[in-house]
Amino acid sequence: MTDLSGTSVDEPDEATMRTILDGLADADDEHPDVSLTHENGWSLSAFPSGELLWLLWENLDDPDAPPRQLSGVSKDEVLRLFGLLATGDTAEIERLASS
Repeated sequence: MTDLSGTSVDEPDEATMRTILDGLADADDEHPDVSLTHENGWSLSAFPSGELLWLLWENLDDPDAPPRQLSGVSKDEVLRLFGLLATGDTAEIERLASS
């Protein structure tokens, strides 16, 4: 997982994910997001958008897979999705991003 400053944390637990996500309160134009990338290439980036967040879902290893956005996502839901991605369970994120 990558925090606002670009520092990577390998295999973060839920508490670490929450701390990194809380860092979005200090996001700026130069450091606008936090992200989690699985070894399968799928990446989920979270950006602040008022009280809620918007997410960018993309496969960094597959240029033919179009990136998608999810908007109006709560912090708790983002943590749930980060947890799914951390285990490689991309089906639920894919379903949400496709709807």
